[in-house]
Amino acid sequence: MKSTNQLRLPFGPPPTKPRALGAGAGAGANRIGAEDLPFHDWYRFVLSYPPHLVDAYLDEFGAGPASLVLDPFCGTGTTIVQAKLRGIAAVGLEANPFARFATSVKIDWEVDPSSLVAGARAIASEAARILESQGINDNGALRDGQKEHVLRGLDREAAKLIITGSISPLPLHKALVLLDCLNRCKDQRWHSHALLAFAKALVFSTSNLHFGPEVGVGKPKADTPVIAPWIGEAARIAGDLASASGRSFPRCEAMLADARRPAQSLRPASVDIVITSPPYPNEKDYTRTTRLESVVLGFIKTRAELRERKKALIRSNTRNIFKGDDDDRYVREHPGIQRIAEAIEQRRIELGKTSGFERNYAKVTQNYFGGMARHLSELRTVLRPGARLAYVVGDQASYLRVMIRTGQLLAEIAGNLGYEVLRIDLFRTRFATATKEQLREEVVILRWPGNHG
Repeated sequence: MKSTNQLRLPFGPPPTKPRALGAGAGAGANRIGAEDLPFHDWYRFVLSYPPHLVDAYLDEFGAGPASLVLDPFCGTGTTIVQAKLRGIAAVGLEANPFARFATSVKIDWEVDPSSLVAGARAIASEAARILESQGINDNGALRDGQKEHVLRGLDREAAKLIITGSISPLPLHKALVLLDCLNRCKDQRWHSHALLAFAKALVFSTSNLHFGPEVGVGKPKADTPVIAPWIGEAARIAGDLASASGRSFPRCEAMLADARRPAQSLRPASVDIVITSPPYPNEKDYTRTTRLESVVLGFIKTRAELRERKKALIRSNTRNIFKGDDDDRYVREHPGIQRIAEAIEQRRIELGKTSGFERNYAKVTQNYFGGMARHLSELRTVLRPGARLAYVVGDQASYLRVMIRTGQLLAEIAGNLGYEVLRIDLFRTRFATATKEQLREEVVILRWPGNHG
């Protein structure tokens, strides 16, 4: 295999002009309908693309029962779940442990729904009883004696990991009581499903967080029901499981893995189709979006653990740039990427921006595209000849308003690595308030011909 340190071929534009993806290029392209909620809605990353986008490319790429679909940046599993629903085997790679957990649960449909419902009801009764003994109702009403009770919280190190104000003291106390009751059932087959229901209720009902799409803190909830929203989510999961009962589905899997090293997780020449959306080069710290549930459920306990998890991610923001990062070496000879990095650094100097984060803006751009080049290079070993690939990416102007045409640059990198760049589809546009420009979200369509030196 050609060394990825030697990207020597001329870089140029993709061979075809971008096209719009049907009628989906408008503002509503990312919305999902009621028909897409089963399984997907057990827990859905706020920035996920819609199942109908996956369907479009599964159809175009001729996916069938003999195919293996890969999502190397699987997040909370939209591609994997949709492939399974269509009877197609799929595997996902994900470096965020909570997101990988969510996907693993969302593709596990062999749990008895009645057992999940019965178990959830028993846990709810126990949690309510404990709270009542403390003078606490779960209906949002304060009772006599409640204010004197010492509320539980996260330990000091864990509390520092979550966004300040993510959850108010009383709802957190109630959530931890419920979680204790839930974790006394770890040996039950449905435990993971009940835990995922807890995570969704924690974030979207109990916490003070809001998404738009950035994660932020809204108006504090001094008190809010905790048990009832969790029961509702568990019941929704049970209903979807019941709908799958008696039907046959292929085996699907989600692995905790670094997408830059796909050959460590996958067999050579085993993948027919790739449908994925890697992070974009911007200032979104993707670990913040799932930080509350990751910490409360124990997927991340310390700052050192968080740091190690970030090291396994594509370098898409300044909060996961580390001393010793060298993915930039894979694109040192790409003139377009180097020009963008130089423009960002020059703009920083002109504006007098001197913070540590701002000094890393150019490094993010170089290491991001270097990481993607590394990913695409090693990915070649696990692709079957003729494999088709779809990468959902977006333009960015997060770094001092310097435009980054992510799709075009990714296509150029792929072409240099021997992929056929078939075209770039327009998925949707969005208005950037900082630059007053319409930014494109695109789908880069590639084919792997099956030969590399």
